[in-house]
Amino acid sequence: RSIVTPGTATDELLLKETADRTMVEACSDLVNECKTLAQQLGTVLLKHQSVVATAESCTGGLIGGFITDISGSSSWFDRGFITYTNKAKMECLGVKAQTLDSFGAVSAETANEMVLGALAHSDATIAVAVTGIAGPTGAVPGKPIGTVYFGFAIKGQRVTTVRQVFGGDREQVRLQTVRYALKTMISMYN
Repeated sequence: RSIVTPGTATDELLLKETADRTMVEACSDLVNECKTLAQQLGTVLLKHQSVVATAESCTGGLIGGFITDISGSSSWFDRGFITYTNKAKMECLGVKAQTLDSFGAVSAETANEMVLGALAHSDATIAVAVTGIAGPTGAVPGKPIGTVYFGFAIKGQRVTTVRQVFGGDREQVRLQTVRYALKTMISMYN
């Protein structure tokens, strides 16, 4: 690789092309990792006779998409809820208006209610919920671009909520969210 310093329009274009290429490679690596993790999750869930449901906001169904890319996933995936709006979170998952008003859609409290709603409205034994700010807009004080709250629950056990802040563009934030969700669910059985 050659190093180019900004100066001319040609140099700027070359820098942008190099950065774009690096971003595409990073996303490709994340996609491949998510595919592998989805397969591993299926193996773990089958071993434990468990079934998963997803409640997704900022990922818009990507977690469920990676899962259902696996042939035979209907044996261990029940359903996914894509609840992008507050109204959808309330109607589909039973998230309380008071929770959304007090803490916002991007909060541990909302992730908690989302994951409990996914379990309550499905036949799943394990669920994940994600709500966040993928960018490039939407940041608020204390919640920068890349902020994602996760809710994880196994039926009959307590909910775990986690806050992560991921770097990168919108696609990278969403893929890192999928990776973290899949990895964490696998680890819940180890």
